[in-house]
Amino acid sequence: MGREVSEVKKILRQQFREILGEMSPQEKDWSDRELVQRFLEHPKLAQANTVLLYYGVGLEVDTKGLIQTLLENGKRVCLPKCLPEHQMQAQAIASLDDLAPDRYDIPAPKDACPVVARDEIDLVLVPGLCFDSQGSRLGQGGGYYDRYLEDYEGVTVGLCREDFFQVNLPREPLDVWVRIVLTEEGQVWPMIQPID
Repeated sequence: MGREVSEVKKILRQQFREILGEMSPQEKDWSDRELVQRFLEHPKLAQANTVLLYYGVGLEVDTKGLIQTLLENGKRVCLPKCLPEHQMQAQAIASLDDLAPDRYDIPAPKDACPVVARDEIDLVLVPGLCFDSQGSRLGQGGGYYDRYLEDYEGVTVGLCREDFFQVNLPREPLDVWVRIVLTEEGQVWPMIQPID
């Protein structure tokens, strides 16, 4: 059963990447701006002091401007650093100059940036190709966030393009879900959490 779910997710991942790749630059720019604006306006972000963001690359939501805005607003901003065995850690940055390409060629904190304990992070912006009505996500397949967010008790947020929002995505036992999903139209609420 687990192998079947894994295969289905692999197929879905490829399908969503293809559809995302067909978006025009104008469509993507509009979607990115709307999603970032919804996030900036969310009260949970206003309440958070320390946030973990991702640096969007390729087909992901462009978060470079968001990172800069939150730094200017005085938030303690962390980004992930990939570690061996699909683990990751959060490191605080003071500016975008603190980033350098990592093993996947994604901007990540330089080694000198301080590591921030997971329980110090108030809010995590979780990447995903798409999300569903239960907060499940379809990520890139590396499992970094699933491992990092296991037993995390803070706020987790996913940005999902409206056309990619799903009713129900296939889940595996180790998959984590987010508490809040934002689309260009606003927050998807109420969120129905999966029953284990």
